[in-house]
Amino acid sequence: MARQILPVADQAQVRAYARRLTLKYPRQLAAALGLHALAAVTGLASPLLLGRLVEDVVHGTGNVNVDVMALAIAGFVAAQAVLTRFAVYASARLGERVLAELREEFVDRVLALPLSTVERAGSGDLITRTSRDVDSLSRTVRHAVPETLIALVAGFFGVGALLLVGPVTAVPSLIAVPLLWISTRWYLKRARDGYLRENAAYADMTEGLAETVEGARTVEALGLPERRRARTDTDIARSYAAERYTLGLRMVWFPSVEMGYAIPVVATVLVGGLMYIQGWVTLLQVTAATLYVQQLIDPLDRLLSWVDELQVGGASMARLLGVANVPDDRDPTGARPSGAELTATGVRYAYRDGHDVLHGIDLAVRPGERLAMVGPSGAGKSTLGRLLAGIHGPRTGAVTVGGTPLVELPLDELRGHVALVTQEHHVFRGTLRDNVLIARPDATDAEVRRALEAVDAWEWVSAMGLDTEVGSGGEAISPAHAQQLALARLVLADPHTLVLDEATSLIDPRAARHLERSLAAVLDGRTVIAIAHRLYTAHDADRVAVVEDGVISELGSHDELVAAGGAYAALWDSWHGKSQTA
Repeated sequence: MARQILPVADQAQVRAYARRLTLKYPRQLAAALGLHALAAVTGLASPLLLGRLVEDVVHGTGNVNVDVMALAIAGFVAAQAVLTRFAVYASARLGERVLAELREEFVDRVLALPLSTVERAGSGDLITRTSRDVDSLSRTVRHAVPETLIALVAGFFGVGALLLVGPVTAVPSLIAVPLLWISTRWYLKRARDGYLRENAAYADMTEGLAETVEGARTVEALGLPERRRARTDTDIARSYAAERYTLGLRMVWFPSVEMGYAIPVVATVLVGGLMYIQGWVTLLQVTAATLYVQQLIDPLDRLLSWVDELQVGGASMARLLGVANVPDDRDPTGARPSGAELTATGVRYAYRDGHDVLHGIDLAVRPGERLAMVGPSGAGKSTLGRLLAGIHGPRTGAVTVGGTPLVELPLDELRGHVALVTQEHHVFRGTLRDNVLIARPDATDAEVRRALEAVDAWEWVSAMGLDTEVGSGGEAISPAHAQQLALARLVLADPHTLVLDEATSLIDPRAARHLERSLAAVLDGRTVIAIAHRLYTAHDADRVAVVEDGVISELGSHDELVAAGGAYAALWDSWHGKSQTA
C-alpha cells in the first residue's frame, strides 16, 4: 500500500496564521514592543556621550566633567539592562501564550483527522509532526521570535540614530548591504524547501524504525533482518543527505554574514577619518557613527542568526498547519437515519488506485441480528468491517444505516449508531476509571462497574482499584485486560450496531468463550457483526458471511452452510476437527 504523506501548508498560509495569532493579543504585543523600544532608545545615549567626551578631550575645551559623563553612561547602561529584562519577559509571556494556543489547535486538528487518512499516511509522519516539529516550533517561539523582535526594534532605532548624527557618516556603512542582501536572499530561497525535505526524511526514518521495532518478532520469524536493516540504512542516508544540504547552505551564508559585520565598521572609521580631515564632519560625528555601526552589529547578528531558526520553525509550522488541509472524508447533509438497518450495496474499495480489495459487496444486516464474517486471512474481512463501521468510505457503492450513507453522518453521531472494536487496543495514561469513561464521560461509577462486569473485568479491576494509574508511567496491564477495557468502553457507549474485529483474540480461548457469552446477554437486541477466526462465534450467530477474495461467497445460517458442503463446511470441518483433537 502506497503511503500518503500528510499535506504541508504553503508560505501564504503560514504567514497569515502567524500574523493572525500574533495580532490576536494586541495589548501584550504593544507592551512588548514599547519596552523594547525604550530599551533601544536608552542604549543610544552612550555612543553620543562618548563622542562628546572624545571631542572635548581632543580639543581640550574641558567643558565636560569626566566623572559625571561616566556616571551618566553607567546609568543609561543600567537602565537599558532593566528595560531589556522586562521587555524579554513580556515577549516570552506573549510567545508562551501564542505557543499554547497553537498546540491546542494542532491537537484539535489531529483528533479531527479522518481515520482513513491516518491509516494511509502511516505513523511516522504524524509522530514526527507531534514530536520533532512541535519541539522545533516551541524553540522558535520561545527564543527566535523574541530575539528577532529585539533585533528589529534595536536595529530600527540604531539606524535612526546613525542618520540623525550625520547622514554623510552613515554612507560608508552601506557598503556591506549588497553582500548581506544577496547572500541572505540566496539562503532564504533554498532554506525552506531544504528543511521540509529534512523533516520528511526524518519522518520516513521514524516510520521505518517504528515498523521494525513493532514487528520485531515477525521480522525475525520471516528472516527479514537484512531487508529491514537495508531499509534503515537507506532512510538514514536520505536523512543525512537532507541535513548535509541544509548544513551546506549555512556554511555559505554564515561566512558571508560575518564578513558583512566587519566591513561597515572598518569603512566608517576609514572614510569617516578622511571626512574629518577634510572638515566635512566633526570628531563627535565620526566617533558616534562608528559606535552606532558597531552597536548595529548586535541586532543584525541576532536577526540573521535567528533567521535560520525561523526557517526551521517556519517549516515545522507549515507541517503542523498542513494537517488542517486534509480533506474531510465526511459530507454532512443534515440527514438523519430513519432506522437501524445496516446495508452495503455494490461496495468496492481500494487502498491503491486500480487495486480493489473488495469487489461489489452486497449485504443487508437486519436490526438485532448477529452476523459472523469468516474466511481466510487477507480475504477482506477487516476492510469490510471498517467500511461497515464508517472508518472508510467505499470507492463505489454505498454503506448506509437507516437509509443514510455513513459518510454523511458527523463522527459523533456515527459512533452513536455504529462502533468498531479491533484486536489492537490502547491503554491511555490515566486511571482505570478514566480509561472506561472515554466512551461516555458523564457515566456514573455504578455504570462503569456494570460495564466492567459485563466483560468479566470487574474482579481484577476492583482488586487494582478504579483510581489506579495505568498507561505510560503507570501500572502495566496485560493485552487481554486491555481488550476487556476496550469492550467495557463499547458497552458504556451503547451503540445499536457493533463491529467486533477479532475483539477477543488476545484472551484465552476458554475465557474468551465465557466473555462472549456474557457479552451476548448484555448486547441482546443490538446488531453485532463479528469478524473471527474462532468458528464457535459463527456457530452461535444468526447468519454467517464467508468472505473470499473480496467477495461474499456464501451467506446463511451455520446449519445451512454446513449442509451446503461449500467453503464454510470445509472450514468448519477443519476447525472442528482440530478443536476436538485439542
